[in-house]
Amino acid sequence: MGLTEQAFALSEAMLADPLPRRWAHSLGVAKRAASLRPILGRDADLMEAAAVLHDVGYSPSIATTGFHPLDGARFLRDQESFDERVIRLVAHHSCALLEAEERGLRDELASEFELEQPELVDALIYCDMTTTPDGGHTTPADRLDEIVSRYGPDTIVGRFIQRAAPDIHAAASRVNARMTAAEATSADVGRRPGGA
Repeated sequence: MGLTEQAFALSEAMLADPLPRRWAHSLGVAKRAASLRPILGRDADLMEAAAVLHDVGYSPSIATTGFHPLDGARFLRDQESFDERVIRLVAHHSCALLEAEERGLRDELASEFELEQPELVDALIYCDMTTTPDGGHTTPADRLDEIVSRYGPDTIVGRFIQRAAPDIHAAASRVNARMTAAEATSADVGRRPGGA
């Protein structure tokens, strides 16, 4: 079984029954990751695996700290011996260090899990923050508003996501710029004599 197949099967087993909406969101995030293949190159499968697993820490069977990036990464490392780069992306997805700080868990997260390559961190932020809770497509601005509305502005999640907003918008802009450049390059190749 390949990396993405393994990731989809594990995520489904952990989320589909207890948290069907979270599972739908995870599938949507994975679909967004697949759409970024033109800029991900050899890391495309890795990103799709991280995308479908990014919220596995919400699963009631493994949630221990209440901080899903840390719970999910520890589960993938300690119980599943999953790919190390996928684990790092899950641990740090969507500005997790800022939420960890709000929860008093920043040192634990930072010491246990290194950051992955910035381009991949950006890509996972983009995928998560352009996907609704039900798996549909949205904009980062609307997604941020939805999160603040759902949790409340003065909750841990509400405070964290408002602090993270500039980083989230910047990451989405970088991903959009990379996709635009990749599409322009592809179009140029297609217009050249003998281009594919």
